[in-house]
Amino acid sequence: MSNFTHFDKNGNAIMVDVSEKNETVREAIAIGSIKMSKECFLKVKEGGMKKGDVLGVARVAGIMGAKKTSELIPLCHILNLSKVEIDFSLDEVECKIEAACTVKTVGKTGVEMEALTGVNICLLTIYDMCKAIDKGMEILEVKLMKKTGGKSGVWER
Repeated sequence: MSNFTHFDKNGNAIMVDVSEKNETVREAIAIGSIKMSKECFLKVKEGGMKKGDVLGVARVAGIMGAKKTSELIPLCHILNLSKVEIDFSLDEVECKIEAACTVKTVGKTGVEMEALTGVNICLLTIYDMCKAIDKGMEILEVKLMKKTGGKSGVWER
């Protein structure tokens, strides 16, 4: 069998046993963006969407998504998150909104999946709230930027 940790010696899917690992402070940051039409971008920026505050709702959705990662990804551990933060930056030239999700815990396993889930749910919420104006939006470049803690230490893109 390969070096994949989520399979036993017979190739069956397993949840990794982390009971012998040390608890450490763990943090992960994931980013992604959504590109949209100029009209849609301006409505989001100016708060002119009929469904309400797009970025405010997307922020809460991203936080909720990070907290529910273990319910969505079958082999993820249930984690007690100590921090979930969503930040936005708006690119007026490209009509693109970038979201960054930072997740932190003290635990035996990392929070990369929680950060990636949080940013994806955030971007999907923006799409959902804006699709009446622009069905052609594109979710782009979702990726892990940094993770700290655990045996492997710091990893940075």
